[in-house]
Amino acid sequence: MKKDFLYNEFADNIADKIKSGVLKTGEKLISIRNLSKEHGISINTAKRVFLELESQSLVHSKPKSGYFVSSLTSFKLPLPTASQPVPIANNKEPDELMNAVYSTMGREDLTLFSLGVPSGNLLPLSKLKKEIIRATKSLHDGGTEYEPIQGNLKLRRMIAARSLTWEGNLTDNEIITTSGCMHALTLCLMAVTKPGDTIGIESPSYPGILQLATSLGLRVLELATHPITGLDIVAFKKVIHQIDTCILVPNFNTPLGYCMPDEKKQQFVGLLAKNNIPLIEDDTYGELYFDTKRPKCCKSFDTEGNVLWCGSISKTLAPGYRVGWIAPGKYKKEILKLKLIHSLSSTSIINEAVGNFLMTGKYEKHLRYLRKTLQNNYQKYSEAIALYFPAGTKISRPQGGLSLWVEFVGEIDTRVLYDYALKRKISISPGRIFTLQNQFDNCMRLCIGLPWNDKLELKLKELGSLAKALINKPIV
Repeated sequence: MKKDFLYNEFADNIADKIKSGVLKTGEKLISIRNLSKEHGISINTAKRVFLELESQSLVHSKPKSGYFVSSLTSFKLPLPTASQPVPIANNKEPDELMNAVYSTMGREDLTLFSLGVPSGNLLPLSKLKKEIIRATKSLHDGGTEYEPIQGNLKLRRMIAARSLTWEGNLTDNEIITTSGCMHALTLCLMAVTKPGDTIGIESPSYPGILQLATSLGLRVLELATHPITGLDIVAFKKVIHQIDTCILVPNFNTPLGYCMPDEKKQQFVGLLAKNNIPLIEDDTYGELYFDTKRPKCCKSFDTEGNVLWCGSISKTLAPGYRVGWIAPGKYKKEILKLKLIHSLSSTSIINEAVGNFLMTGKYEKHLRYLRKTLQNNYQKYSEAIALYFPAGTKISRPQGGLSLWVEFVGEIDTRVLYDYALKRKISISPGRIFTLQNQFDNCMRLCIGLPWNDKLELKLKELGSLAKALINKPIV
C-alpha cells in the first residue's frame, strides 16, 4: 500500500505540473534514476511513475534520451488497456470471422486497413523486377535446379551480415531459408512441440500464429502484455510452470506495435533457458523501427542456442516472394530434417534475387524511406482518429511496424463495425481475431502501411462516423 501511495503521489504531482503548464510541451523530465535518488524511492517505483504518466498520454519516452512532455496529437489520446487474459490454455479460434477478414486479400475495390503488409506503392517494384532478371541469367540452368537444403548461400550471408546491427553475430551456417516467416514458425513449432503441448503467446497476438498453433493440436496460453513495454514478466512467472514452448514478437508486435526493452528481453531469455523452455522469436517487423537504431532481439542474449530466431522480407520488401529464414540454435538438425520432408528446397530465383538486392545499398535506402513513411502515417492516422472517432477512443503507441491498435469505449462491437464498414468498401481487423478468448470485442487493428492521401483520410472519417453511429443507434 505504501509503494502504491508513493507511486501515485509522484505521478499526480508531475501530472499536475504538466496540466497547469509549469512543465512545457517538449520539456525533458527528471530521469528515473534521479527521481529514485532524490526522493529515496526504488527504481521500480520510479519506473511505475513514468509508466502511469505515459498511460495518461502526458509524457513520451525517447530511447537513451529520457522522458519528455508530450506534444503530438497522438499522445493526447489515451493508451489501450493492458491485456489481462484468463490464465487457462485453450485451442478454440474464431474461424468464421478470421476467414472473412482474410478473404479480402487482393480486393482492389476495398480500402484494406485489415491486412498488415505495406502497399505495393511503397515498395521498390521496378528494382526487384531487375533483380529477378539478373538472377535468371546468373544462376546455373536459369535457376531451375534445386537449392541446397539449407538455402541460398548469398542470401544467408546477407542475413548473417545484417544480424550485426542487432548484435546477433550470426554466421551463414547458422541460418536456414524458408518460404516466408509462417513457414519458419511452422517448422519451429513442429521441431520443439508435440500435440497437446501448451505454448505461451502474447495477448493480443497475430491471428496467423493462433491458427497455426491450433492446427498443430497445441493449447494456447495467452500472456498478459503492456501496450508500451510488452510482455508482463511478473504475470508470466505465475504461469511458467504450465508452458512447454513460447512464441514471442518482441519487436513491434502486431497489433500493438510495442518494443520490449532490452533488459526485459534479456531477463526473459534467461528465465526460459533456466526452465528449459524453447523460445521461438518472430522478428518479422524488426527492421521497421521509428527510432534511429534497430532494436536488439531476444536472440541477441541467447548463449545456449535456446532461441529460434525467425524473420522474412514479407513486411519490408515483397510479401508475395515468400522469403523467410530461421536461426534455429541447437535445433538446427531437427529444422533441416523437417524442411527436407515438407518443402525440400526454397525458390532458387527469388532467393538469389533477394540476396542480390540485400547486397546492394538499395535495401537500406528503401528501408529508410519505408520507416519514415510508416512513422508519418502513424501520426496522420492518430490525428484523424482524434478528429473523427468517438470521444474516449484509445490508440497504441507503435514504436515501429505496420499496426495501430484502436480501443473504443462503450458498447461498440468491432465485429458489427466490420460488417457495416465492408458495405462501405472498408475492411478492418476486429480485435476478436487476435485472441482465442472472449476479449477485445471493442478493439480493432488498422494497417498504417497504406499511402496517405485525401481519400484515405476520408475513409478513416467514414469509419469514425460508423463507430459513432453504433453508439447511438443501429446503422441501416
